[in-house]
Amino acid sequence: MDMNASIESATPKRVMSGMRPTGRLHLGHYVGVLKNWVQLQHQYQCHFSIVDWHALTTKYDDTSTLNDNIINLALDWLAAGINPETALIYVQSQVPEIAELHLLLSMITPNKWVETDPTLKDMVKMLHEDLTYGLLGYPILQAADILSVKGDLVPVGKDQLAHLEIARDIVTRFNNLYDTQVFPSPKPLLTETPLLPGVDARKMGKSYGNAIYLSDSEDETWAKLKPGITDPARIKRTDPGQPENCEVIYKYYQVFVPQEGQTLAAEECRSATRGCMDCKKILAEFINEELKPLRQRRIELAKDIGQVQQILERGSAQAKDVCSQTLQDVRKAMKLFNFKPY
Repeated sequence: MDMNASIESATPKRVMSGMRPTGRLHLGHYVGVLKNWVQLQHQYQCHFSIVDWHALTTKYDDTSTLNDNIINLALDWLAAGINPETALIYVQSQVPEIAELHLLLSMITPNKWVETDPTLKDMVKMLHEDLTYGLLGYPILQAADILSVKGDLVPVGKDQLAHLEIARDIVTRFNNLYDTQVFPSPKPLLTETPLLPGVDARKMGKSYGNAIYLSDSEDETWAKLKPGITDPARIKRTDPGQPENCEVIYKYYQVFVPQEGQTLAAEECRSATRGCMDCKKILAEFINEELKPLRQRRIELAKDIGQVQQILERGSAQAKDVCSQTLQDVRKAMKLFNFKPY
């Protein structure tokens, strides 16, 4: 029996993912990412990074809220159920080895790979300024995030598969160039991520002012749902509606309300026995009920920010150890100068 193969098969796969600290998290983040992460941490070795360098690629001109955003992101993660005793939570900029790996990987990455990366193209479209050197290197830094911890799996939706390809291409090129197997080729961990629009039917986001945040109160949640878009053809309370034409509220029902509640809402909408405002009130109750324990945990955690900082400091130190070993393997493979023999 091959003992090494047995040990390898018994070792949980390593998952790597991260979020940019650009503000408080909203319902879209919760249903699209956080709920999935909470489940993954019990199945894999999870590395979750607060990628503050990535935030600088587009928000370099105003860093006044960056530290607060990092703490708020950590609060949202912890409140949602990410357990620092189970998953590794760390701050990207506190692990300088990631930056060195980014530099080394940039040496072998053809420029055309970067220019055609869909992640970069999408970000450039949002900007109204010149493309910076930092933003141009975004895809390689993203690859360094994954490869620095030798991530096996990256949770993505089907629409994000192309984002992972550059990291896989870099792995193949690196391993071939230096005749090594330093990096595993990260595979997508496909996840079903419901697309939750903002209350105005546009993409949910801070800049649109259409997001319900995890840290919002019950009253704030209701206030934001009240003007939420429903079936535009249903003008009066007595007009029959079409749930499939309800651009926002019914989509929220499909995420937060059990199937029997969805069915009843659809029937009463079509028969005009339930008004849109009644529908929104019921929805608010379901959302607030689901988020209640999360919000309570967040309030408690916010009372001791020092403890949250310690969690980030401890996780960053652990991530640094992991990334240091990876970097040593990379330097050895590239035959970079070392004062001591490898």
